[in-house]
Amino acid sequence: MTTLRLGYVPLIDAAPLIVAQELGFAAEEGLRLDLVRLGAWAQARDMLGAGMIEAAHMLVPMPVGQALGLGPSLPPMDLVMFLSHGGQVVAVNRDLEQRLRDRGHDFAFNDARAAGAALRQAVTGRLRIGVPFHFSTQSELVRHWLASCGLAASMLDLVTVPPPMMADALARGEVEAICVGEPWASVSVDRGLAALLLPGTAIWASPPEKGLVLLRDFADAREQEAGALMRAVWRAGRWLDEEGHHGTAAEIISRPAYLDLPPELVERGLTGRMTVSARGEIRETPGFVSFNEGAASFPWKSLAALFAQRLALAHGLDPQDAGVRAMGHFRTDLYRRHLRPAGAPLPGASQRIEGALSADRTVAAERGSMILRADGFFDGMTFDPAAVG
Repeated sequence: MTTLRLGYVPLIDAAPLIVAQELGFAAEEGLRLDLVRLGAWAQARDMLGAGMIEAAHMLVPMPVGQALGLGPSLPPMDLVMFLSHGGQVVAVNRDLEQRLRDRGHDFAFNDARAAGAALRQAVTGRLRIGVPFHFSTQSELVRHWLASCGLAASMLDLVTVPPPMMADALARGEVEAICVGEPWASVSVDRGLAALLLPGTAIWASPPEKGLVLLRDFADAREQEAGALMRAVWRAGRWLDEEGHHGTAAEIISRPAYLDLPPELVERGLTGRMTVSARGEIRETPGFVSFNEGAASFPWKSLAALFAQRLALAHGLDPQDAGVRAMGHFRTDLYRRHLRPAGAPLPGASQRIEGALSADRTVAAERGSMILRADGFFDGMTFDPAAVG
């Protein structure tokens, strides 16, 4: 039995790593996973770079930022598979909630344009929004959504706050709103500090959230172990997406060794049945988070290019060069090699036009067909990596 140390930040999207260890998927591959709980995303990056862990649960844009030279000087890091899509929530503090309600907003939790328009009217001065890291899907979601709704970037302050500290940041008045992965937005609601305004999936139907990231030297030189880890995590993600498993999964990942929260609170994000306010309002959000279904774990190179373009434009880099560099760090080759034997459905291409699917679609796969999850943006935006110049 080989032991691998994996770093994770306590969120529901760490579930594939936790479940792989706890339910024996890792043991079936000859692995024992030593799961190291981390307090912030920079720790995951830095510990991986220093060789203190073999793999990391990491925000998808983080290895893109590293590939573009926007982080510290560390060995090359590769994203070998996605761990989750969705799972993010935008929440507002109680003062902003009341201002929104006074203007007639109903907190329907499914209409990004209506929520954005209401927020634009309710905000006075600059809006401080907590995000988990400056290179994060949350940061990109918030910027894209509010810009499309007419809230200028000059009116926003994105403040980096580790996920477990989001509620405290609201309580101290450091931010008026947050965009964070579950269960930390729900923690804010249960503490009477916030109301949930919008799920990430209302902005982008399938926002890639976390990835399994390895040092390139490990992925290539210790190929057998890398493949075993990927298969164990893939099987755990497949198990997690089965509806009858949500209660068991919530019990496992909520344990003191992992999230250390009440299981019923953790289960909200897994089921998409969200309590959006202190009033007890419930909103059903199908597809709130996905770990495996709809090719959710396939590391599309076009997503690397999309995030690279956003970061390049923000930091004065060449978008085309950035896209090419970033795509080399999303290892579809390893995904195909290691998950083909496990029976994972494999798309015929490694990149696509992002945002083009308004509904789930059946497409040709290496063997037979497969279903791709809808990935449309609320405002109809699409991204073609071939058109970046």
